[in-house]
Amino acid sequence: MSNDFLAGDANSFTPLHHGTGKQARELTGWMVFGLIVAFFAVIFGVNAYMAHMAISTFGGVETESSYHAGQTFERDVAMAKVQDQQHWQVDVKVTTAADGGAVLDIVARDAAGAPLTGLTAAALFARPTDRRLDRNLVVGESAPGRFHGDVDIPAGQWDLVIDLSRQGERLFRSKNRVVLH
Repeated sequence: MSNDFLAGDANSFTPLHHGTGKQARELTGWMVFGLIVAFFAVIFGVNAYMAHMAISTFGGVETESSYHAGQTFERDVAMAKVQDQQHWQVDVKVTTAADGGAVLDIVARDAAGAPLTGLTAAALFARPTDRRLDRNLVVGESAPGRFHGDVDIPAGQWDLVIDLSRQGERLFRSKNRVVLH
């Protein structure tokens, strides 16, 4: 039997590096304690970083008050039924401008195809994941039943919300997902 791994007598088990003559570091209780403390320090550090990032990038909730949203739901359903009965034709075109923003064109017609007059239009580009990035768009009437607006927004997915109103009363609402390149 070779004694390459043992130095000293049979009761002393001190490993040697083969051929170097140096002894390996002995694993002590303090080293184990230090490794355990270091392990948990890394775990707690990563958890603290992840919690900080989750809280600092949270854009808010979709609904401020669930109770209030529940109360207005029936009103919204009734308004949607009235909107469907009008049979309005509202065409929306979103294009990317040369400067990277978006150009919005809206054409609104009644059931017979005649342009709708006396309306005001409002548009909102809402980021589905972060309401802090939402952009209201000033939309002006360029001709009867035709509205136009420009907005500086980055590429990506957006919810486009369009409201058509007359004398402050909303008569039409549309919400669609658009992707800008």
